[in-house]
Amino acid sequence: MENKILAKVDGREIKDSDLNNLMNNLGQNAAYFQGADGRKKLLEELVMHELMYSDALERNLENDEEFITVMEGVKKTMLQQYSLRKMFDGITVSEEDIQNYYVKHKDKFKADEMVQASHILVDSEEKANEVLEDITDGLSFEDAAVQYSSCPSKQAGGDLGRFGKGQMVKEFEDAVFSMQVGEISEPVKTQFGYHIIKLTDHTPKRDASLEEAYQEAKDACFMEKQDKIFSDTKAKLSNKYSIEIFE
Repeated sequence: MENKILAKVDGREIKDSDLNNLMNNLGQNAAYFQGADGRKKLLEELVMHELMYSDALERNLENDEEFITVMEGVKKTMLQQYSLRKMFDGITVSEEDIQNYYVKHKDKFKADEMVQASHILVDSEEKANEVLEDITDGLSFEDAAVQYSSCPSKQAGGDLGRFGKGQMVKEFEDAVFSMQVGEISEPVKTQFGYHIIKLTDHTPKRDASLEEAYQEAKDACFMEKQDKIFSDTKAKLSNKYSIEIFE
């Protein structure tokens, strides 16, 4: 893709990529600079940056004592960060590493308690009781959801899929996690209206399988290797260079 030259200041080019980088660095504020007018303002800012750079060079500001002190601090910080990154560059986590870590720390990996439920949402307790009567008289829960529910889940017979604690409003959660599989609840009031809930599946909290815990085990294994390299390197460098701590 062409990296178009947008401007030149004192012989230095400002390109599309420079504008895009500035836009990316703005984060959420980038929304204020969309469209042609926004790009124009950002380009004017980049031009101003280059003008200030030319002015700084002409005034020999790079040799100011204050600037030199600041740059020494910046250089030190960047070298520290670069050295840390280089220290960890060689870390690899194999499939065998992940499996061994999972087996060694299996008790740490848990699959949360989960349920699968369907519901019918109506706007009054009276209507909810009428729907319950229809279900008692033989109308299937799924057909009742299609016929009566105001929730988009009605298209799937009221099915909400699988979810854990903390994902639903409290009143709904308290009801569904106290039910038995196959049970249909009495009307449950929430801020959204009145729900009739059917619990279709319940999986208790348990040890997670390697497949379920794969990413967590991989990340934890990487961190363990990182911590060991950090500790070993610290011990090695502590023996190499003098350390004096006064507090």
